[in-house]
Amino acid sequence: MPDPRLPDFVIAGAAKSATTWLQQSLQGSPRIFMPAPEPHFFSRYYESGLAAYAAMFAPANPDTIIGEKSNSYLTTPGAETRLHTHLPHVQLIFQLREPVARAYSDYAMLFRRGEVDADIRRHLDPDRAAQGRFLSDGCYAQHLQRFFDLFSPNQILVLLYEDMTRTPDRHLARLAGHIGLIEGLVAPLTDRVKDSRSAAVPRPLRRLLAPLRPALDPFRDTGMMLGLRNMVARPHVYPPLDPILRSEMIEFYRPHNAALQMLTHLALDPWARDRAHDAPPA
Repeated sequence: MPDPRLPDFVIAGAAKSATTWLQQSLQGSPRIFMPAPEPHFFSRYYESGLAAYAAMFAPANPDTIIGEKSNSYLTTPGAETRLHTHLPHVQLIFQLREPVARAYSDYAMLFRRGEVDADIRRHLDPDRAAQGRFLSDGCYAQHLQRFFDLFSPNQILVLLYEDMTRTPDRHLARLAGHIGLIEGLVAPLTDRVKDSRSAAVPRPLRRLLAPLRPALDPFRDTGMMLGLRNMVARPHVYPPLDPILRSEMIEFYRPHNAALQMLTHLALDPWARDRAHDAPPA
């Protein structure tokens, strides 16, 4: 019996950097197979066994390039070792976003889920939260170093979110070349894949309805339920990232960004340009 096929490429992060946009671009090609949910196998579900992981790729045709996306691999120590053990020749892709904007976007995502409060300094102040998820996930050099220690630089493609927004065709051409896709890729959407500005049911009402979710979910796409949702949905209002806190975060990331430049030889000019504007959550 032939060995099960495993991914030829892996998008391994970063979170809140439009990696879903990359995935949807890839899934639009008939030459690519990717499972829709993020497997997180090498970071969270390694104990389930390699056979369970390989089963996710069983539907792929023999002549397709297969891959997966799990943003947690970048920031989970040990994921790189497991990847190297089972996929030593895999092509790795990391898409990075200016870290202050990424941290604020990550905070805003958990805020709209009701998982963090409106005390933004508690979560983003470098003096109080440097080791927390929002800030530490943007210390890209220390996370990427673990991968550069194990994989050849030719196996690692580091992309910038900001380049994607400015020159998407060129961006996708680099991605296609890295994974050996001759046909090229087409951008999936002209707008955001996940729009944080869209209206949503207020958090207190969501918490009140949570016990009823199993009974309501089968009807969530019916006309009646959509009408009720539209009646109560309101746009999200996020705690603002004030200029003083933003400046403190920029200073916090300055040595980390310098280390990233030394490691990857990336020109981070787009990040410097975008710092003149407040970044909305995404």
